[in-house]
Formats: sequence, C-alpha cells, structure tokens
Amino acid sequence: MSISILVLTKNEEKDLPGCLESVKWSDDIHVYDSLSTDKTEEIALSYGATVTKRPFDNWAAHQNWGLANIAFKYDWVFYIDADERMTPELVAEVQAIVKNPADNIAFRIQRRDFFMNTWLKHVQTSPFYMRLFRPEKMRYERLVNPISIADGNVGQLTSYLDHFPFSKGVTHWIDRHNSYSTFEAKQICDNAANKAPFSVAKAFTASDFHERRFHQKELFYRLPMRPLIKFLLLYIAKRGFLDGRAGFTYACLQAIYEYFIVLKTRETKASRN
Repeated sequence: MSISILVLTKNEEKDLPGCLESVKWSDDIHVYDSLSTDKTEEIALSYGATVTKRPFDNWAAHQNWGLANIAFKYDWVFYIDADERMTPELVAEVQAIVKNPADNIAFRIQRRDFFMNTWLKHVQTSPFYMRLFRPEKMRYERLVNPISIADGNVGQLTSYLDHFPFSKGVTHWIDRHNSYSTFEAKQICDNAANKAPFSVAKAFTASDFHERRFHQKELFYRLPMRPLIKFLLLYIAKRGFLDGRAGFTYACLQAIYEYFIVLKTRETKASRN
C-alpha cells in the first residue's frame, strides 16, 4: 500500500462515502475536518479513518498545517477532496509509481470535472493538480485556490482523478464560490499592497507549471473586463463549446464568479483607503 490518504472536509456527509470507497485500498486514511456539524466525522470513523479537527482560516494555512502536523504512516500522501474519486486505473498507477518514483518528490494528476452528466473536457481552467507527494517536500501559497509548491522534481501521471463539483447542486457551487471570491479579492489587494513579484515573461515561459500559473494569475488580474475575457477564454479559446450546454453553462458560471471577484476587489480597496 505504502500511500497515506488525506481528505479535507467540512460538512461532507453527502460526498464523503463515495470518496472513501475509492481510497479504501489504503490502510492509512486521514480525514482533516474543519469542525463539521453533520455526520462527516461519523462516516469517516466508520471507514476506519483517523479524524483530525482544526478551525479553517484560509486554504494555504490550513493545508500547510495539515501536512506539518498530521502523523502519516507512509512517506507518500495522496490528497483528495470529498467530491473527488480515484479511478481504478489511477489507484494502480499511484501504487506502482511510488515504488519507483525516480527523482520525483511529487506527481501531477489530470482531473476530469463533470457537470450535467458531461465531462468538461475542454472548458476547464486547468486540469492538472499536484496530488501525490512527499508531505515534507510540499507547501501551499495563496488564501484560496492555493498554488502547490514542491521542493524538488515533479512528474506527471496518465490516469484520471474524477471530480463532481456540482454534486450538491448549483446553489452550493455558487455559495462556495461566493466565499472563494472574498478570499480572492483579499489576495489581490494583499499582492498589490505588498508589491508581489510579477513577470509577463514568466507567465508564458516559466518551466515550472505552478510558477507559470502564479504569474498568469497576476497578469489576468491586471486585465480590464475580466469576466468577459474569462468567458471567451473558456468557451472560445479553450473550445468549451465542444462540451455542449454544460460547457456554456460552466463558462457563464465562471464569468459570474470572476465578476464577484471584481466587485469585491473594488470594495476591499475602497475600505482600505
């Protein structure tokens, strides 16, 4: 087995059973819970998971605390959210790769997002996420939608991690992204106040995917009419129209989310002046 599992939760009684079913091959499952008030802990314990509780503050701080303080049994950790599922092919691949990781200390995995019974194959912002890693070599930055920073070489796997972001309905997705947008606005204002390093060249040429993504975000946040640009990028440039009605709807929702960020950034800047 030789791989520990880390699941972050907050009131995940609906999605957690399916997630834990997909990782029950591991004998070291850790549910890292943000003080759930539903049956999340009860479900976790029924699967033999170890439950660690901590109040949520922000994404990077919460994840970094977990990696530093949870007593994982194995050297390798697979991080998964409650609304995600490991495919059998992915399970076999991660079990094989940790036996011979070469000089890699982490691996990126391609995620398939599903909406309206459709794989959002084209309209996703980015399908690759660093989910298999040596915990002592990993850290996170940013208040929300954190960037994974690996202290070493990163490989890439070929099997899929399946994600069901609308499993609790569109209302839940909007509520969650309303919360995310508050953190994003604060992050934008903090970066501006602290004069965060930014390079247009690195946004396109940085060899490290996550460094490139950081500078792309900083470039994107400097553009006018971002909600419209985001819709056009997802629906036209990334060919989201090939995902049918689900692709159009998802691109619209992402544009709305971006407008939340624009409005809250203005509000935050005004409150600080």
